[in-house]
Amino acid sequence: MKRLLLPLLLTGVAAAGGACCGSGAAQREETYYEKHVAFGDATQEEKLSMAARLVPTPEQLAWQQWELTAFIHFTVNTFTDKEWGDGRESPDVFAPTEIDTDQWVETLRDAGFGMVMLTAKHHDGFCLWPTQTTEHSVKNSRWMEGRGDVVAMLRRSCDKYGVKMGLYVSPWDRNAACYGTGKAYDDFFVRQITELLTDYGEIAEVWFDGANGSEADGKHQVYDWARYIRTVKELQPGAVTAIMGDDIRWVGNEAGRGRAEEWSATALAPASVGLKDPTPAVEALTETSPDLGSRAILDEAKELFWYPSEVDVSIRPGWFYHASEDEKVRSLEALKEIYFASVGSNSVLLLNVPPDRRGRIHENDARRLHEFGEWLRRSFARNLAAGGDTLWTARAGEAREFDVKDGPFDAVMLQEEIAKGQRVERFRIEVSDDGRTWETAAEGTTIGYKRIVRLPEARTARKLRVTIDGTRAPARISHVGLYLTE
Repeated sequence: MKRLLLPLLLTGVAAAGGACCGSGAAQREETYYEKHVAFGDATQEEKLSMAARLVPTPEQLAWQQWELTAFIHFTVNTFTDKEWGDGRESPDVFAPTEIDTDQWVETLRDAGFGMVMLTAKHHDGFCLWPTQTTEHSVKNSRWMEGRGDVVAMLRRSCDKYGVKMGLYVSPWDRNAACYGTGKAYDDFFVRQITELLTDYGEIAEVWFDGANGSEADGKHQVYDWARYIRTVKELQPGAVTAIMGDDIRWVGNEAGRGRAEEWSATALAPASVGLKDPTPAVEALTETSPDLGSRAILDEAKELFWYPSEVDVSIRPGWFYHASEDEKVRSLEALKEIYFASVGSNSVLLLNVPPDRRGRIHENDARRLHEFGEWLRRSFARNLAAGGDTLWTARAGEAREFDVKDGPFDAVMLQEEIAKGQRVERFRIEVSDDGRTWETAAEGTTIGYKRIVRLPEARTARKLRVTIDGTRAPARISHVGLYLTE
């Protein structure tokens, strides 16, 4: 646990051990807990206060602010029409005819995506870079006569278009003979990670899933997560590690939605960290549990982690390209729903866009991404709540009113300054046509980095009132917005 001591201005209150002096204001330091806090013998009220002061690392905060990130599932499966390869594919199967990573990155950047993450190695073990660890890689394919390197190509494209780059590296390897042998495979996998994190510039996110080959191949490898994560942090200290890493949590589904009450401060521990002496209720928590951080969970918890959620979903039914799905690309309406249920529910969206056998984003996918980007820019260009970007520190029960500019609206956006913690437990949104009579438009629970509440239909009003009905400590509301999204 890393403690951060930040100055807090106290007006008319004595600092510990002495009286106020001068103008009646004194400075003391308030403790913040970066990424992890252990409660010890704290009371329930003390737990609430400590939970309110649990904050993200600078890397976790930057990741949250990306909002939209993209997955690129691309490997031998693209050419065998499979979702999971078996590791016995010939490297020659991988044969894109017009690979264009510039087209991937430019298309995604123009749609609003700030990071592109490539499946450098999926479960089949085929490596998209000319690794020294195995022969099962692009160096033995007919593509570019064995001189190709998809990871290097993506690196150049990300640099060209100012987009961050991430890598998915599967620990399950159905081709490696050493898989399931314990330390020998750990050494092999760490060498692969080391190549990727040493030779390809700055990597923003490293994505590990927990797939294991015990059922499919009769081999079982106990992954040394602590070693894998330590390797990432040593080689790329600015990278966040996701899913089986210790920075980013899987939201618990692949349907594109976060929880109605999505806490970034959770009692669920990262897989690579584990819990110390958990209670049965906390030990039973999983990524799919409906509640990971409410007061009921805090009562049972002995420690909390800043462990925000990432929502991964594919723009098509499958994760890899299949020609049979060319007419099954998600509609713009579906992408809107996913956006509200992910970014608008205190999560980051990781949208998968699989290149086709040419090595290009298919025209149908590219067209939908263009429509989505245009909708985002149009919908959130103008905030109708006057003064909505003025920081507001709200205690439980406090409200603030905002004048509404001319025009209809159908969505309300609320944001907390999460660099100082996630604190809001309940909020209420009201509107008024005359400034005297108020109508409840919506109610909600958590806010976190961003909460977008959609109204049943577009409407107008003269005034907006936001009430923070419940909070763990004075909440820092950094943004209140009214927008027309349809």
